[in-house]
Amino acid sequence: MQLEDQISEARQVIHTDAYPMSIGEMINIYRDGEIDIHPEFQRQYRWKDYQKSNLIESILLGIPLPSIFVAQREDGVWDVVDGLQRLSTILSFVGELRDENKKTLPPLVLEQTPYLSALKGASWTGESQNSFAISDDLKRAFKREKIDVKIIKKESDENAKFELFQRLNTGGSDLSEQEVRNCLLIMLDRSAYLWLKDASDFPDFQNSVALSERLKDEKYTMELALRFVIATKYDDQVSIVESDIGPYITNQMKELIRKNTFITSETLFKDTFSIINRELEDNAFKRYSSSKEKYEGQFSVSLFEYISTGVAYAIESKMPEIELVSKLHKNSKIIGEDRDFVDATKHGSRGINRFPKLILLARKHFS
Repeated sequence: MQLEDQISEARQVIHTDAYPMSIGEMINIYRDGEIDIHPEFQRQYRWKDYQKSNLIESILLGIPLPSIFVAQREDGVWDVVDGLQRLSTILSFVGELRDENKKTLPPLVLEQTPYLSALKGASWTGESQNSFAISDDLKRAFKREKIDVKIIKKESDENAKFELFQRLNTGGSDLSEQEVRNCLLIMLDRSAYLWLKDASDFPDFQNSVALSERLKDEKYTMELALRFVIATKYDDQVSIVESDIGPYITNQMKELIRKNTFITSETLFKDTFSIINRELEDNAFKRYSSSKEKYEGQFSVSLFEYISTGVAYAIESKMPEIELVSKLHKNSKIIGEDRDFVDATKHGSRGINRFPKLILLARKHFS
């Protein structure tokens, strides 16, 4: 197929529209529940107060804002695909921003900005401590400023908005891969997102992976829980077409949601990590030194994939717990010298190649 033909075909699955909308209109449709900025995304809402103040300054000075991208749902409501931070800042400034429980959050009080030093302490109503209200003239001018809105219409292919979200929120973004996946997951199936979050907060899981605060902040615990879900459902008869582990994890997540098979047995997840934490604690996913007769080093994602998958496989296979625990201790100590494990995890090996090998190796060793 020629390039022109491919472009023409692809354009037919994405229907878009665009028009400028005043900030006042945007506030009104938010009040009416006609636009969903997904307050769950606030965990990824990282702007500092000075960044928020700079945005409000830009609006007051008439500086054009980048476009907001939304996707129209079947019920007509707009899902914000890109522009969360800008919209949340605007709504926070006018005292309209709500949390997940529909509770209105405290309004934004501005800081001094590069061009408007007198903004320090300014707010919409002046009701916050040490703040003053901006004038009615400024409020009117603020609400009349325009935002360019790009709309992916509901007639588009369902995957279009998720594809666009990934493209707009990766690359130079401050979001980690899992934070982007979390946002996709909320749009796809909020119950699946909540399940994954609850799973990653399970104390035995947290204790056994023993990650740094930085990795926790980047939601790496949720990525590990997601890897576990994907590994326990891995089908070696289905070819992997992705060239990297990141896109593979994302696509598998979307596929499991599509098939309505994402949510893994809560009992399986908790039983797996209860046993692992009880027996090995925070040594569970560290390499064992036979010469020193102890576990050492940092958390290893390879060991996580191998051990957690193996224990889950043994539980699903109804292996007696005394036998499972014996295998867990034995395999955790000798796996570092296993030829197949060493080959799969050697320096330079790619995650997309390692992942299926370790799953099958775990199933073999925990049988």
